[in-house]
Amino acid sequence: MTLGRQLGFWLGTLAGFLAFLWLFSGVLLPFVAGIALAYLLDPVADRLERIGVPRWAAAAGIVLGLVVALIVLLILVVPLLGAQTSALIERVPSLIARVQVMVAPYFDGQFGRLLGGDTKNLSGGVTAALTQGASWVSGVVQSLWNGGQAIVSIVSVLVISPVVAAYMLIDWDRMIARIDGWLPRRHRATVRGLAAEMNAAVSGFVRGQVSVSAAMGLFYGLGLALVGLEFGLLIGLMAGVLGIIPYLGFGTGLIVGLAVALVQFWPDWHGIALVGAVFAAGQALEGWVLTPNWVGRSVGLHPVWLLFALFAFGSLFGFVGMLVAVPAAASVGVLARFALEQYLASGLYADGDPEGIRHDPDVPHE
Repeated sequence: MTLGRQLGFWLGTLAGFLAFLWLFSGVLLPFVAGIALAYLLDPVADRLERIGVPRWAAAAGIVLGLVVALIVLLILVVPLLGAQTSALIERVPSLIARVQVMVAPYFDGQFGRLLGGDTKNLSGGVTAALTQGASWVSGVVQSLWNGGQAIVSIVSVLVISPVVAAYMLIDWDRMIARIDGWLPRRHRATVRGLAAEMNAAVSGFVRGQVSVSAAMGLFYGLGLALVGLEFGLLIGLMAGVLGIIPYLGFGTGLIVGLAVALVQFWPDWHGIALVGAVFAAGQALEGWVLTPNWVGRSVGLHPVWLLFALFAFGSLFGFVGMLVAVPAAASVGVLARFALEQYLASGLYADGDPEGIRHDPDVPHE
């Protein structure tokens, strides 16, 4: 098979996969979630199998334990988060009024004169913008929840995904062996090497970063609650969830936490400083302890590339796309590095050297 036909085959396969995602994105969520769970939990099943536990028993025990832990989490945490979310929505008008009282002296003073114009209009404009933004967020959340789609998706994930994960865990090794047998014999070593690199990137990032995000969400939530910050548990867990993208969770949580602390504790700086200390300690723990040991330094997923992939796949395929975004980003990164290596080792790159010698582009030469 010529290079052109091979390229056409793989591009056609990719186009078919994307079309499948687009057509069935509305029903794929529980199945993609189940496959993702099976992928994440496969090493645990392998360890249990090595010590003599039958594969089916290991898969059933792992999934059952996960379901029980999820149910306990839902019973204990979700009502508290729901109460804090409702309280936050109800407090938005009073918080906005408090912000207006705090910023009015600055707008009415020298800062307002520097900006020029009517200072009353400036402070009123800030208040109107805050009110409109809060109303918009509340409306979006209420419409999504009242539409019923969120409830249907949650129920389908909770019911169908564990079943899919159990079946996939039982047959995971057989499926991998079957797919390996389908690889073209001529390029089997190359494809295996690329697949192993993709697996290392995905597993290293997902397993490590999910663990870091969960730990940091717990740390931020408990820390903010202990210092007395209103909605501290909600803000902390939100920072942990967003922490799947490096620095995004910390930055968002810090901004929201300090904003709430400023409104709650002003003019007492001790409470505001304690909130900042919680995030500073969390960032030190994440950057110096958790991330180096759980994620590592050689995952190969740049935060900007990951953020773009999440937005792009989420926009195209919804929440299913966001689940696929991380392995897709890792796979594209591995393929791009492989293509660059092939180019640097080819005559196409060497032909650009007048002496016919390939130089390292990072090393100066005469």
